[in-house]
Amino acid sequence: MEKIEVFSYKEMHGETMKSSNSTFTYKPVVPPYSPEAGQCHVAFVEIEPGESSFDYHYHETDEEVFYIISGEGIVRTPKGNISVKAGDAITFPPGPNGAHALRNESTTEKLIYIDFDTHNLPEITHFPDSGRVSVAGPFSDVSFAQEQARINTNPRLKKGVKE
Repeated sequence: MEKIEVFSYKEMHGETMKSSNSTFTYKPVVPPYSPEAGQCHVAFVEIEPGESSFDYHYHETDEEVFYIISGEGIVRTPKGNISVKAGDAITFPPGPNGAHALRNESTTEKLIYIDFDTHNLPEITHFPDSGRVSVAGPFSDVSFAQEQARINTNPRLKKGVKE
């Protein structure tokens, strides 16, 4: 980043994005795959009542942190659902133990959160519900069904890498 900037989610225009069954608004502060991204990217995410943001997923190497600005939601994790509300922060480590999806369970209030992500290339994201894998980098973006490729989901980790 070349300069200091202040962003207000209320004043930003976002992009409407789709997950499998929902739509949500994504307002990038530091967009992924941009020259400004460096080691992280940050976005405001707005989820309307009854909707979800990204499909249930986990990243091979990226970590994520959500800070709930307003509203309440349910985070689906491998160990069960977790309720979150304004003022909460929740962390998601890389790997299957960090799988997550956030849903706005309210019938009246929008859920707004900040999504802080590390930024490692290529980014490999697994979607357990659909069996799909996405691989994205600065020059390509591909998604495929996991059964189309031989994927060892329990590789030997390099020395010093924690599971």
